[in-house]
Amino acid sequence: MTYLAITVLGHDRPGIIAQTAEVLAEAGMNLEDSSMTLLRGHFAMTLICSGDAAAGAVASALAPLEADGSLTVSVREMPPEPENVHTGSPYLVTVHGADRLGIVAQLAGVVADAGGNITDLTTRLAAGLYVLVAEVDLPTDVAVAELQSTLAEVAAGLGVEAGLRPMERDEL
Repeated sequence: MTYLAITVLGHDRPGIIAQTAEVLAEAGMNLEDSSMTLLRGHFAMTLICSGDAAAGAVASALAPLEADGSLTVSVREMPPEPENVHTGSPYLVTVHGADRLGIVAQLAGVVADAGGNITDLTTRLAAGLYVLVAEVDLPTDVAVAELQSTLAEVAAGLGVEAGLRPMERDEL
């Protein structure tokens, strides 16, 4: 069994996901995990696939996606990893306020210093308003009130507001 990490980046257009998924299915690669978004008109997708095809063969099969120069595709073999077992508690960090340099770096640092692991992160900038939403796994022994206080203090220093609240874990 081969595990591949595949990224597709570039100018958005209809059909990228369909074409990529079709090529992977024809190569016998099972799509296990995926994330896709548009970032200011640019397409960004990351896939984790498993199957018997080699990375080089999959890269060659996906090469037509790059033919017009608007997309870049990378294929990388990954070692198999055990099923992701969450040992912490799920929380949601939200941040909003005026955009400025360092928001993600400083607030992600606070989470990391507490032993937290950011498992999903989305940011958006619209009309000068910066919004960050992060799903975080926190160790069960973390002092949540203290972390909330530290996040609020760092956020205030950045001129933004931050919140931390428990969330339900999405298990498939």
